[in-house]
Amino acid sequence: MTADPISADPRDLDDDREPATEGVLSPRHRALTLGIISVVSLVAFEASAVNTAMPVAARALDGVGLYAFAFSAFFTASLFAMALSGEWSDRRGPLAPLFSGIAAFGVGLLIAGGAQSMGMFVAGRGVQGFGGGLVVVSLYVVVGRAYPERLRPSVMAAFSAAWVVPVIVGPLVAGTVTEQLGWRWVFLSIPVLILLPLAVMLPALRKLPRTRPAAGAGLRQVLGNRRCLLALAVAAGACLLQYAGQHPTWLALLPATVGLALLGPGVVRLLPRGTFRAARGLPTVVLMRGLAAGALVAAESFIPLMLVTQRGLSATLAGLSLTGGGLTWALASYVQSRPRLDPYRERLMGLGMGLLAAAIVMVPLALLDGVPPWIVAAAWTIGGFGMGLNISSGGVLLLKLSRPEEAGSNSASLQMSDALGNVTFVGVSGVLFVAFGGASAGTSHPAAFVAVFATMAAVAAAGAVAAARL
Repeated sequence: MTADPISADPRDLDDDREPATEGVLSPRHRALTLGIISVVSLVAFEASAVNTAMPVAARALDGVGLYAFAFSAFFTASLFAMALSGEWSDRRGPLAPLFSGIAAFGVGLLIAGGAQSMGMFVAGRGVQGFGGGLVVVSLYVVVGRAYPERLRPSVMAAFSAAWVVPVIVGPLVAGTVTEQLGWRWVFLSIPVLILLPLAVMLPALRKLPRTRPAAGAGLRQVLGNRRCLLALAVAAGACLLQYAGQHPTWLALLPATVGLALLGPGVVRLLPRGTFRAARGLPTVVLMRGLAAGALVAAESFIPLMLVTQRGLSATLAGLSLTGGGLTWALASYVQSRPRLDPYRERLMGLGMGLLAAAIVMVPLALLDGVPPWIVAAAWTIGGFGMGLNISSGGVLLLKLSRPEEAGSNSASLQMSDALGNVTFVGVSGVLFVAFGGASAGTSHPAAFVAVFATMAAVAAAGAVAAARL
């Protein structure tokens, strides 16, 4: 990639060009920071609202057996989009993938909101995931190019802080809308919020140093790039494996075999060498991201369903049980951004994984009649704090370990590990859920939930062990 001299290295924008006292909300960075917060807030509101409405939507569409697919479709599509966004951002800059992603995200919401079957609903979630994958990687590239290294921990903290209000308001609003107007309006109303990030971000992004397009940097060439093709193969393989896992017959061996053939070689080539053996440095950062994100999302996806079907809670109360996790996630992100903790960043990531494992272990206690359902909310405040320590520190370490010309591809690797973890462990959870009797609406066996949460706790514990390799 050939870049303008001013944009060749984000570190060149450091203290010699701006006073060391300037922060992310100083006049120089304020508009861009507020724009980023707007985009992340939109994604956060969608996530918290969808988690609240999903149990009602699945039962209304007679699709509880496909419940996990509604989540994994999002992450599977985002996997391909992340690879595309990384290559697109490195070759032409982050603006095109960012705004394309926001548009696709909105279209996916409309498809899901108008779905007449669970299959159509899953397809809409896939389009959402494609848009989300484009957005998240391009935002990381924006951070790497627009902020000096000393401000990046604060930007990562702002990412998490942007979740606070949506996490508080999202479940309450989504639950009320679901109960009073119907679950469809949770999806159909969110696209209106897209206009705010567009209005806030565009002027600030236009001021970023421009990157000269590399030779062969057209979208057709980007789509034909090796990483994009590998990501497409991995996404297809993940879909086939999850389908086979939820249809345990001899005929399922064929899609399972094809899925493994597509998934295995692609994953090895997409992630940094040494990721799966936890090689020291960047590979372990990427591995831990996948373990943390996968364990959290897989467990979190089944919490509202458990509380609605097993404890009789309303959709609103079930969604609110996750609120505390968003608040403590933001708090932990702020804590990790303190300069005095920078030398301990690797230990913070290990501690975060340990807290997440402990939180997931606590969740199935709510299945016991003598245990109040609010134990889930208490557990998720612990898990959220752990995620805030882990995810934010991982983002800082990744940018610190990346050369400027590799920021896009390495950010894509981090986000693809995130998506792979989500796809893999949500898929595994879906298989376990069905295998242990959880497919029937209203009659899911408690053992189905225990199997999911016990497995995800083990995944988080494995991440805590891997932290020693950071």
